[in-house]
Amino acid sequence: MGKIQLTRIDDRLVHGQVMTKWSKGLGINAIFIIDNEVAKDDFMKQIFISSGSRSGLAVKVLSIDEAVAYWNEKNFDEYKAILLFKTVYGVYEAVKKGLPVNLINVGGIAKRKDTKFIITSVSIGEDEAKLLKELHEQHQVEVFFQMIPDSSKVSLADALKQF
Repeated sequence: MGKIQLTRIDDRLVHGQVMTKWSKGLGINAIFIIDNEVAKDDFMKQIFISSGSRSGLAVKVLSIDEAVAYWNEKNFDEYKAILLFKTVYGVYEAVKKGLPVNLINVGGIAKRKDTKFIITSVSIGEDEAKLLKELHEQHQVEVFFQMIPDSSKVSLADALKQF
């Protein structure tokens, strides 16, 4: 049976921090990119898959429905995986559809209109804050904001004080 080691929201998806800092510290052997748009883009899928193969990690690119089905049917096989989502909305949808996420690291969301910085690399809006709060309260998901394991960690409770 596989295991979800960490779920991370990072609009950059796979990059150096995920490949080196997070993956090595958690003993993972796979990265699952879960994003409906990327799953439909064969070119981007190949870029992500080839970048992971150089690291020795298995990389799968799945839509939200494919990820939920893979968990329900095979419990992610024997993979110890980091799940990567581009957005709060994506992880929220996946949890609502039954993906058993219990820990979310929010590590990279670029500044947009009507958003506030929580940490240097993460800016969220009020609607995203509400969804994260709901995941925490209704689904017992621990949410924290942290760029890399060595950097300061901000709790959801502290982040919500911005709103």
